[in-house]
Amino acid sequence: MFNMIIYMFLSGLFVFCLFRNHLLILLFSLEYLVVSLFFLFFLFLVDYELYFLLFYLVFSVCEGALGLGVLVNIIRSHGNDMLSSISILSW
Repeated sequence: MFNMIIYMFLSGLFVFCLFRNHLLILLFSLEYLVVSLFFLFFLFLVDYELYFLLFYLVFSVCEGALGLGVLVNIIRSHGNDMLSSISILSW
């Protein structure tokens, strides 16, 4: 089970590092990393600290909502979610 979680985390990190074209792909890979870390925390902390898992889930949901808000704002202002078309100087 531990090896599968490590494989999940490394594959999510691989996608995050290599496929940086679209912001939506980055957000999906970040959420995949969050879920794999949650499984790892659940594996080790299920008997001791369930409140830590609850706080972790709350902050990960807030992170996902913030990422989607940024994605919607970028799509409205630039027309697409490609990171290469976004320039800091255009704002």
